[in-house]
Amino acid sequence: MPGMTVQVRDATPDDATRIAEVHVESWQGAYRGLIPQEVLDRLEVSAARVGGWQRNIETAPGMVLVADADRPVIGFAHVGPTRDQDGDPARTGELTTIYLLPAYWGRGTGRLLMDAAVSRLAAAGYTDATLWVLDTNERARRFYAAAGWIFDGTARVEERGSYSLSEVRYRRPLSHELGSRDRGPRLSRA
Repeated sequence: MPGMTVQVRDATPDDATRIAEVHVESWQGAYRGLIPQEVLDRLEVSAARVGGWQRNIETAPGMVLVADADRPVIGFAHVGPTRDQDGDPARTGELTTIYLLPAYWGRGTGRLLMDAAVSRLAAAGYTDATLWVLDTNERARRFYAAAGWIFDGTARVEERGSYSLSEVRYRRPLSHELGSRDRGPRLSRA
């Protein structure tokens, strides 16, 4: 992996299965010890999960990004208008998901994917962005803080049947100069 070339690009419907695989594998790595292990053990790359990603890609072109390296789709991010009740979807974008295979953590690939997602939100005309993260996910919270996101004091509990997710919201302003530079694929070295 040293010296590998990473490309961040728009996802295509053909990427949906691989995105679903990364989604499951990264949840199993990132949330070990943070949510019940039996929940992680039951995760699978189902037809419903793949279909959901295909719909996301088809209904919002350019809002699902993938990172490719030595194999296709090692990570992905999904952005769009805020889903928060207290947000203005015309001004506030949301990083709804960003996941990377655990083998690629700490190599700069997550930062490339994050930068591309933030640039995409800025290019779409949003003036600020939010994201939600598990309050106990210290690794992710450090990653977001290093990328310029700030905890805005908002918290919520999301009920997931047999367990709950306690999340906190992070926010950051968006620079439209940054967004205007990222209108296409991005090549870089991780």
